[in-house]
Amino acid sequence: MSISVVEGNREREDRERVLIAGGGVAALEAALALRELAGERLAIELCSPRGDFVYRPFAVGEPYGAASILRYDLDALAARIGVSFRLGGVFSVDAASRTATVRDGDEIPYDHLLVASGVRMLWAVPGAVTFWGVSDEGGFGNVVRRLRSGMLRDVVFTMPGGSSWALPLYELALLAAAVLAKSGIADARLRVVTPEDAPLELFGRAVGVEMGELLRERGIEVIGGVHPVAYEDGRLSVAPGDPIGTEAVVSLPRLEGRRIDGLPTDPDGFLLVDEHCRVAGARDVYAAGDVTSFPVKQGGIATQEADVAAEAIAAAAGIEIEPAAFDPVLRGTLWTGDEPRYLYGRPAGGHGEVSKLSRQPLWPEPDGKIVGRFLSPFLDGTPDVTRRTVSG
Repeated sequence: MSISVVEGNREREDRERVLIAGGGVAALEAALALRELAGERLAIELCSPRGDFVYRPFAVGEPYGAASILRYDLDALAARIGVSFRLGGVFSVDAASRTATVRDGDEIPYDHLLVASGVRMLWAVPGAVTFWGVSDEGGFGNVVRRLRSGMLRDVVFTMPGGSSWALPLYELALLAAAVLAKSGIADARLRVVTPEDAPLELFGRAVGVEMGELLRERGIEVIGGVHPVAYEDGRLSVAPGDPIGTEAVVSLPRLEGRRIDGLPTDPDGFLLVDEHCRVAGARDVYAAGDVTSFPVKQGGIATQEADVAAEAIAAAAGIEIEPAAFDPVLRGTLWTGDEPRYLYGRPAGGHGEVSKLSRQPLWPEPDGKIVGRFLSPFLDGTPDVTRRTVSG
């Protein structure tokens, strides 16, 4: 399948068509990577149900007045990349005929499909305030205001088990401790209740130990190895263990893959992919980002999967390249309320072959919180956006 394009007064040879379903981190990284690998030899289209790209990692600082969320116009970003943009969500795929259908009923033919549709965020702990990461529908801003005023003296921060990204949980707690310190409130109690055995254990043992020390220094207690169940009448029920009394509970949401009819998923809606991010049982279909079954849902991991998928697509389209296999590296910038910490790990059975936490940057140009080979410099050079303001 191919399309015909016109350059000047002459028609160019047909190009294979790449459809990218999504408009988030993985989708943009893949579009940039494909342009770098293939130039104009591929016709690339972004198809997203949203017209804007929201840079989510800064959301943890917004309720504390430490950051502003960035939003970019996707149509404008696509134009800068040199790809086309279609507003609409892909809801079904016929891999046999290589056709995707969007919500309005239009059918989009493709030669290669990359699914980067992300996740659905769901309530995880009944009765708790949910931190959604963009909007304040769950009332987290009110929790911060009550902490700052001294009306709230006991808060638990928690998260469900399963596929997740735990770093925002600790940032929320550390920024809360900074608010209390700046407000001169010394007798408030902050706790983190987590299914992890050690804080941020996905980065490895060394990070877990150092994170534990940092949290103790800031007066934050960690209760590990337990799952939150529900919050009612001032008590958070957990499993295993006895209920935990507290005045308020803040939880991260539960994550579920965005299902697309025609593509096989695991029970939680995530797409199973191989080492080159090819979707199992679906020819010419690839996936990257949070929608895959890789358990860590993080922007940096999403860009790495997108780069792997882009190389595999380019090779399948005849570009002379030896596609690399997915070899995840975790990099994270932790906001603490004063100076940030930089975390590095290589997942291996959940405990890490390499694990570092440092006050000094562990990679070049760590200004943004998402480390993407192509996306980070691209966004840094994107004009006419409201720049974030960050403290700590």
